[in-house]
Amino acid sequence: MIYYTENESKTYEIAKKIGQNAKKGDIYCLCGDLGVGKTVFAKGFAKGLGIEEHITSPTFTIVNQYKKGDLTFCHFDAYRVEESDEMLNIGFEDYLSEDNICLIEWANLIEDIIPKSAVYIKISKDYEKDTDYRKIEVI
Repeated sequence: MIYYTENESKTYEIAKKIGQNAKKGDIYCLCGDLGVGKTVFAKGFAKGLGIEEHITSPTFTIVNQYKKGDLTFCHFDAYRVEESDEMLNIGFEDYLSEDNICLIEWANLIEDIIPKSAVYIKISKDYEKDTDYRKIEVI
């Protein structure tokens, strides 16, 4: 599936719809350059899950967890991870349980430890169309 957006609010809304359809055990991998809107996407995705807390990118903590009833949303950011072993050392595999929904920013940096069942979401810019234009590919 491919989506096109012209602004952050449309990216947010697409992510919200994807979040509304997420199920426990799902793993979503966000890929794209700096500044393409991965964190905006994460905020919309969390809203779709019913998470009302303020969502921040866990760039320095690697993972933030949010709860809504019996649902746990695990939001990862692998940008500062130098080796996949760092993720394994924080118990990454335990977070990928069937009880959680996981969203991993910069997942392309740790692809060797991502389960094959993960859904990849690639966000890219096209400056020829507009500075706020985004292409969102769900693979």
